[in-house]
Amino acid sequence: MSYVKIHERDNVHVDLESGHKYALCDIPKGESVIKYGYPIGVASECIKKGEHVHSHNLKTALSGTLDYTYSPCFENSKAKEPFTVMAYRRENGQVGIRNDVWIVNTVGCVNGISQKLSALTGVFCFTHPYGCSQLGGDHKRTQLILKGLINHPNASGVLVLGLGCENNNIAEMKKILGEVDGERVRFLNVQDCEDEIAEGVKIIRELQVKAELEKREPVPVSEIVIGMKCGGSDGFSGITANPLCGKITDSLVAMGGSAVLTEVPEMFGAEQLLMNRCVNKNVFFKTVDMINGFKEYFTSHGQPVSENPSPGNKAGGITTLEDKSLGCVQKGGTAPVTAVLTYGDTVKEKGLNLLNGPGNDIVACTNLTAAGCHIILFTTGRGTPLGAPVPTVKIATNTAIYEKKPHWMDFDAMTGNEEELWQFIKEVCEGRETCNEKNSYREIAIFKDGVTL
Repeated sequence: MSYVKIHERDNVHVDLESGHKYALCDIPKGESVIKYGYPIGVASECIKKGEHVHSHNLKTALSGTLDYTYSPCFENSKAKEPFTVMAYRRENGQVGIRNDVWIVNTVGCVNGISQKLSALTGVFCFTHPYGCSQLGGDHKRTQLILKGLINHPNASGVLVLGLGCENNNIAEMKKILGEVDGERVRFLNVQDCEDEIAEGVKIIRELQVKAELEKREPVPVSEIVIGMKCGGSDGFSGITANPLCGKITDSLVAMGGSAVLTEVPEMFGAEQLLMNRCVNKNVFFKTVDMINGFKEYFTSHGQPVSENPSPGNKAGGITTLEDKSLGCVQKGGTAPVTAVLTYGDTVKEKGLNLLNGPGNDIVACTNLTAAGCHIILFTTGRGTPLGAPVPTVKIATNTAIYEKKPHWMDFDAMTGNEEELWQFIKEVCEGRETCNEKNSYREIAIFKDGVTL
């Protein structure tokens, strides 16, 4: 077997075949196990040099909310030569990399109608079970996520489809949306017409005619917002794919662009690294609130903050949440953290934005889309077909999964480099379909944490 020691301070190294960890020295019971240069937990029993280090002898050291200190530490990233991509410039000045027509439901009751309209016209619909019988934060969150989808510049046109009697009826949704371009966003309450299918098809055809008039033009790559996500992670995620995405983050930010890192529970154990890169105390305090707020969400439901990794993660060599988190946050590179977003916020600040939300793949991808990401880089070592409404580039952490699932995977991080990934991103921005698009795997899910009537 061949191994890699990730950081000079590490007392474990990683088997390059399995992704699992082995001790580089004797590690007494209660002592920290070090990977990526930081503790990933403590030895639950004495570990001898050369022994396998995993769930049987390593446990998390995470607990509840913590006090943090702001100790700024920044690295200067080397900028790539700025370049342009061919994209769509919308009427409001925003940039889109797709020219889709979308159906966005105000409520789950019209899912079937939405799907039928999609089948008849070829446009994309994003079904969900919400928009009615929700209270408080859940209701507001649903509206804000739908607002982000309706306003997304990858869609040339949007049909907002409502029933008519739901809590989130079109009149209420319009209050959240504010002023919209009536040529781009159209509305239909299906209770208000005799033949909702015929009326829906008519509106969609009009939106499609408008979309055909849109033309690509050169835009700076700095106007492209890239979301970062990992799912089905393994022991290679923090060695190959996530650091590669970190290089993309750093070079994009250095060129004046924006990247978004989410999955807050997968920052636990690595959060201080992000906090030290906050550009000022205001952003630092927002980051602290985001981290501790999500920990309180766990504990309010009687769950430990360390309830992670998943069975698939463990099979791939990840043992504790700290192990997972230290690998996960590498997608954010070393770029300065310039903003903290929550549900329904859209990216406005250049630099690395942190986005509140869970690690769940579908919810996180939906949050990234609603925040304005044009494209998502999704790293995985176990493989997943999942796709967001926007192009979702599946980056394999190991060649085996890339070769096993070529219809799911877009890029092999074990053999590919930064320049090759940038070239792939450019091609996707200019129309190349990702595997999720080829398969028509596009879906949404909205975070829920409250009462259903």
